[in-house]
Amino acid sequence: LYAALIVLCVRALVAPEPSATHWLPIVAIVPVLGVLDKTIFLAARAEHFWVAITCFAFARDWIPAAMLVQLALWFWAGFSKLNHHFPTVTCVMTSNGPLTRAGWIRRAMYRSYPSDLRPSAFAAAMAHGGTVLEFAVPVAFALTPLGTPPTVAIVLMLMLHGYITSNIPMGVPLEWNVIVVYSGFALFGAHPSVSLLSMGPPALAAFVVFMVIALPLLGNLFPRRISFLLSMRYYAGNWAYSVWLLKKDAVPKLARLRKSSGWIYDQLARFYDRATSVGLLGKVMGFRMMHLHGRALPMLVPKAVETLQDYEWLDGELVAGMVLGWNFGEGHLHQEQLLESVQAQCGFDEGELRCIFVESQPLLKQSCAWRIVDAKAGEIASGEMPVAEMMARPAWPLPEAVG
Repeated sequence: LYAALIVLCVRALVAPEPSATHWLPIVAIVPVLGVLDKTIFLAARAEHFWVAITCFAFARDWIPAAMLVQLALWFWAGFSKLNHHFPTVTCVMTSNGPLTRAGWIRRAMYRSYPSDLRPSAFAAAMAHGGTVLEFAVPVAFALTPLGTPPTVAIVLMLMLHGYITSNIPMGVPLEWNVIVVYSGFALFGAHPSVSLLSMGPPALAAFVVFMVIALPLLGNLFPRRISFLLSMRYYAGNWAYSVWLLKKDAVPKLARLRKSSGWIYDQLARFYDRATSVGLLGKVMGFRMMHLHGRALPMLVPKAVETLQDYEWLDGELVAGMVLGWNFGEGHLHQEQLLESVQAQCGFDEGELRCIFVESQPLLKQSCAWRIVDAKAGEIASGEMPVAEMMARPAWPLPEAVG
């Protein structure tokens, strides 16, 4: 089915004038793939491209329907940043950006570098300013049919995506940002007078409204049930994630596992010595813990294992990349379902593989749920971490606190 999807997409791409005969097979096959393999469904960015292709296939005029999809992407991306998580994203992103290499800029992102790595008031102001800009883009484009010059919205859009792209942030699909900017020109810039109310027919309008309004709202209210991609909660810092703790003497059992690539240290050993490889993976740990939700880990890791030194620490993103061949900040890809599949092939004994699963903060709730699961014994602990407590915690225990 995946091969068929690729063939169908290429067929539509090279058609001199693609029509419903090209779109309908794609519209049909993507949700089937979603049932059989959610990884492919999410990697296809179905919340964006599949909905738009459905509009191509069924709308009398696909332009206003595609416009609504595009406006929703910007709106919900901004909406998802109305939280305490996003300042840590701005803080970490800016202090690692290739164009913000000056030491004073990087230090200004933190309250008191290096002793307090929580985001500074300046970083928080930048984050809130970015959120306002992300809301301003869809509002300005929506007002163009009423007389607002499209240039206003286009300039705001270029400012937004130019800043994102220039930082080359970890985990961000930069090609998707290019597509979004292209869509702004091709849809709103080329057709500024088109009304969003002219998409028709009613059944298609209801489908689009459900996919770009109702589903993202449900995803914000119940993030454990709906992918952050379908919820359009893009790069807001409020992600589900996991940490896999694998006992060092159990690593050889991974040889039984069918996977897309080798054990992470075997890959790195081709280029680096062991100490350097450990340092590189330590950066992944540091990246996770510097974000707000990662500050739950100093409390959760001791609940998961007694002696951390006996375990290899792997972020769930690395596990998904190794086993599934794809990751994208979608923590649900490397939770219980993947753990059960890995356990079925590897047969870890109790205590050899422990996973910490942390969920996103739901809308209207001030905490993040967490679970600790043993590969063989199942769930061994669960609870919730208040956001206020994570905000008060340092990124990791300071040396003087460890003693």
